[in-house]
Amino acid sequence: MVAKIQSMGLLGIEPFPISIEVNLVRAIPSFDIVGLPDLAVRESRERVRAAVLSSGFPFPEGRIVVNLAPANVRKVGSLYDLPILVGILQAQGVLPDPEVPSAFLGELSLSGEVRQVNGVLPMLLDAARMGVRRAFIPFGNAQEASAVQGLEIYAVRQVRELADFLQGSGELPLVSQLPTQPTPAPELLDFSDVKDQHLPKRALEVAAAGGHNVLLIGNPGTGKSMLAKRLPSILPEMSLQESVETTKIYSVCGQLPQGVSLITRRPFRAPHHSTSAAGLCGGGSVPQPGEISLAHNGVLFLDELPEFNRQALESLRQPLEDGKVTHARASARLTYPARFMLVAAMNPCPCGYLGHPVRKCTCTPQKVSAYLNRISGPLLDRMDVMVEVPPVTYDKLAAANGQEETSAQIRERVNAAWEIQKKRFAGSDIFQNALIPPALLNELCPMDSQAQGMLRRVFEKLGMSGRAYDRILKTARTIADLDGSEIIRPPHLSEAVQYRTLDRKYWNQG
Repeated sequence: MVAKIQSMGLLGIEPFPISIEVNLVRAIPSFDIVGLPDLAVRESRERVRAAVLSSGFPFPEGRIVVNLAPANVRKVGSLYDLPILVGILQAQGVLPDPEVPSAFLGELSLSGEVRQVNGVLPMLLDAARMGVRRAFIPFGNAQEASAVQGLEIYAVRQVRELADFLQGSGELPLVSQLPTQPTPAPELLDFSDVKDQHLPKRALEVAAAGGHNVLLIGNPGTGKSMLAKRLPSILPEMSLQESVETTKIYSVCGQLPQGVSLITRRPFRAPHHSTSAAGLCGGGSVPQPGEISLAHNGVLFLDELPEFNRQALESLRQPLEDGKVTHARASARLTYPARFMLVAAMNPCPCGYLGHPVRKCTCTPQKVSAYLNRISGPLLDRMDVMVEVPPVTYDKLAAANGQEETSAQIRERVNAAWEIQKKRFAGSDIFQNALIPPALLNELCPMDSQAQGMLRRVFEKLGMSGRAYDRILKTARTIADLDGSEIIRPPHLSEAVQYRTLDRKYWNQG
C-alpha cells in the first residue's frame, strides 16, 4: 500500500513543496529513504521507528520505502520526521487519509514528542499560496506560525495527540487561538546620551533618512560606537513586507527570538572583527545566511574596521551594490537578500591618537599608511558619508542632562524624509534614495544651475569616480528631502561633498 503525505522543503529561504510517498510491501524487513536525503534525513529512520513504538502503535514488519519527491532536489534537515511517520501509519491503515489538503512539518524525539524546526514561516506562507488548507507543526513553532493568514494551523506536542485528532477522537489547539506572550524588546539607546558631537549626529541623521553607508573615524573614546549603537533609535518602523522578509531569514537560521512571531524592529548586527568572509556573507556546503543577510532591512555595524580580514571586507562590495548575495554550489544556487546600511568605525592609526589635540601619536608614517591601506579604495568608494568624531571637552561632558537632542526628535525629521521618498518612489522597487539607479539620477535628483556648476568643479578638482559622483547626488537628494526642497541647491550639495572628502585627508596624504 502507498500513502502520500504533503510537506515542504527549503532551498536557502525559498520554500518548495515535497510529496512524501511511503510504500509498504511484504518482504525482508528494511527501511529505506530515497530522493537525495542528507544525513539528518536518513537518520530519521531510527527516530520514526522509536516514536511509532513509543506512541503505542505497531511498527510494520516488511520493507518500507520512503520517497521524497521531487527526487532531484537535495532534502536537508529533520523536519521530515513527522510526515514520514504519518505516512507509515496511513500506509498501515492506522490513520485515515486527510479530508482536506494538509501539510506536516516537525522533528521527532524517541519518545514521540514533536520538536521545533527551522524555517516554518516561509514554508507555511508558500503552503498557503499553493492551496494547502491545513498544516500541522510543532508546538514550539506556534508563535512564529501565527503570522500566517489563510491557513488552519494546528500545534502538535505529541504524536499520540496528532493521531487521535486525525482519527476524530481528540483535539489539537489552533495556533490562532493560542494566547500570545511576546517577549518585550529591549529599550533602544537614545542619542541624548551622547554629549556634543553635533556633526556626527547630523551625518547619522542624513544616513538614516536615505539609507546611506557611514564611516566614522576618530580617536579612542570619542563616542563612535555609542553613536552607531543609537542609530536604530532614529530609523523608521518596518513595513509589514520588510518584517516578513527579515523574519523569514531569522526563521531559516533558527535565530527567531522566543515568543516573537514577526520581527518588527530593524536588525542591528555587530559581528566581531575576527568574523570570516563566510560569517559575514554566509556559506557552507549548504550555504546558510551570514551577518549581512541577518542585517537585511537594518544595520550592519563593523567596529574596528581595519582589524577585519581583508577578504571578509572585500566580500561586502558586491552585496552593497546589489542588495543580495548569491552562493553557487554544484548542487544548487542560493540567493539571500542583503539590503542593509553599513556603519563602520575605526581609529585613524594603530595607536589611535593620530590628530589628537593632547595625546601624542606613537606610530610611524609607514605604520599609519599600512593600517589605513587595510581598507581598499573600492570599499571606501561605497561609503556615502564619512565623518570625523573628535574628542569631547570636559565642559561638554560635565554639562547637565537634557541639553542634547533626543532620538525621538531626530526620528521625526527622518520619518518626514522617508514619507517624501515613499511618494517619490511609489509603484517601483525603490524606497530609499541610496537605491536610486544611475539611469534615474538626472530625473530624481534635479539641481539648480549653481549646484551643477559646483558639482562640476568638485568632480574635476578631486578626481572623483563615477560611483562617487552617483553617491554624492544621492546623499544631496536626502539632505534636500530633510530640508523639504524638491531641488538640490548648493547648501545641500556642499554638505554631501563634505561627507565625501575625509578619505582625501587620511588616504591621500602626500
